[in-house]
Amino acid sequence: MEIKRNTFLKRIEIFLKTLKEVYRERGIYYFLRTSVILFYNVPFYCHYIIFRPKKTFIFQKESYDYFYHLYNMTWRNERIVEIPIIWKIVEKYRGKKILEVGDVLSHYFSVNYDIVDKYSKTDGIIQQDVVDYKPATKYDLIVSISTLEHVGWDENLHEPMKVMRAIENLKSLLSKKGKMVVSIPLGYNQDMDKLLKENKIKFTKQYYLKRISKDNKWIEINQDDAFTIKYGTPFCNANGLIIGIISNVN
Repeated sequence: MEIKRNTFLKRIEIFLKTLKEVYRERGIYYFLRTSVILFYNVPFYCHYIIFRPKKTFIFQKESYDYFYHLYNMTWRNERIVEIPIIWKIVEKYRGKKILEVGDVLSHYFSVNYDIVDKYSKTDGIIQQDVVDYKPATKYDLIVSISTLEHVGWDENLHEPMKVMRAIENLKSLLSKKGKMVVSIPLGYNQDMDKLLKENKIKFTKQYYLKRISKDNKWIEINQDDAFTIKYGTPFCNANGLIIGIISNVN
């Protein structure tokens, strides 16, 4: 119980840091809006992090803890499984050259690697379009959490094929033994879903997860079942995910 309380206090500290960042980057309106939303959810967070027994899910025959955090209220959405899967891989590559596409993990952990995010205003983030990013060195690991589906979709100019260019560019940034691991919500970007279903976006390996309950439990499923999943129904946010891997090593 003492460990859980210490974890809770540490995450409250991150929560306060998040509010400070929101105020600095987006102003007083979004600061107040975010404060109300987060404070409203503090009791739910306390319940999950302190009082509920630890719950796990299975992905590729490994057991992972569901990830509960105040930022983005992970117990309500796909972050609950995306983050533990991707973070475990990042930890294995500590000391190597890592790139994250989309600024996600820094909100939950202390990170020390390159992050490219076109729309981020945070100091130290590479504010560049992923299709144009051409660093001088290659990366041993590239990760991305629910970001690529926005490329060419949630932009002023709708470009269904832009995500293909983004992935091809990222592949070119991998070292000779490099690996890329991405999570993509099913049903959000219908253009991308079609590319995935028709195997035009080629991963070395790809796996599928499905949300099966209101209290946000997830299971691994096969490809045939994956592309029947809809975004936002029957549960809010993503109801299915692809974990895609591109590897230069078999």
